[in-house]
Amino acid sequence: MQRFREMGIQPATRHGQNFLIDLNLQQVIVEAAALTADDVVLEVGTGTGALTALLAQQAAAVVTVEIDGHLFELASELLIDYNNVTMLKQDALKNKNSFHPYVMQTLGERLAEVPGRRLKLVANLPYNIATPVLSNLLSCEHLPHSMVATIQKELGDRIVAQPNSKDYGALSAWIQCQADTEIVRIMPPSVFWPPPKVHSAIVRIVVDPLRRAAIPDLRFFHQFVKTIFIHRRKFLRANIVAALKQHLSKQEVDDILAAMELAPNSRTEQLDVPTLLRLTELVRAHAPDWKL
Repeated sequence: MQRFREMGIQPATRHGQNFLIDLNLQQVIVEAAALTADDVVLEVGTGTGALTALLAQQAAAVVTVEIDGHLFELASELLIDYNNVTMLKQDALKNKNSFHPYVMQTLGERLAEVPGRRLKLVANLPYNIATPVLSNLLSCEHLPHSMVATIQKELGDRIVAQPNSKDYGALSAWIQCQADTEIVRIMPPSVFWPPPKVHSAIVRIVVDPLRRAAIPDLRFFHQFVKTIFIHRRKFLRANIVAALKQHLSKQEVDDILAAMELAPNSRTEQLDVPTLLRLTELVRAHAPDWKL
């Protein structure tokens, strides 16, 4: 905080900046990532560069992205001697649905330098972009081996949530359909500066390539699940009818639910991931051209 004051830097609310000041917890993040010399790390939100330096000591390469010019300058001083760190001063996202192409290009270059390298996201994520970063990276050309990130506890609860719980939704299904998820640590506001108004969590997401490869059309599944979970407490039948009214008749929807042995009063929030996957494939077979 002293260095911030010396440089006249104030955390920017618009960038969701809350800096992790507990060094022990930074070490917990690094340990949870289980880095090796084959790993290329993507860090979104360089901040002061303290976590970046820890990552660079264990990984083959680190690509770290910071949108704030003052922080970029501050971190550049700390990281000047780390030759395996590539710093990018820009937004990590092109929009809410995709990463910036230059970030992906830079990651591709680092991954291609040595055969067998793996991508890992390790970051104290700015709260305002945590959801699109975690969700979108699972749709990118460079699939991560794992993601370890500090996020709002509320978001962590949604990622690991099970059916019939208040936190279970489209994000839960999208991540769990292709990865194992766990909350590593819950953190109080006091370990950040400035302290946020909510608790935070370190979450670990480890991608299962076989589980992912077993899904015939990931994009269709993602879009379908997002759509039917918009009103997750409503009857599943009504959600499907509304979402695909231009593609499926009510009778066809009833036939699909009957084939799934789902009752007419089934609700979207009750369906576990395997059931959602089977339902998606039946819907896709009847309406292959459907899209949002």
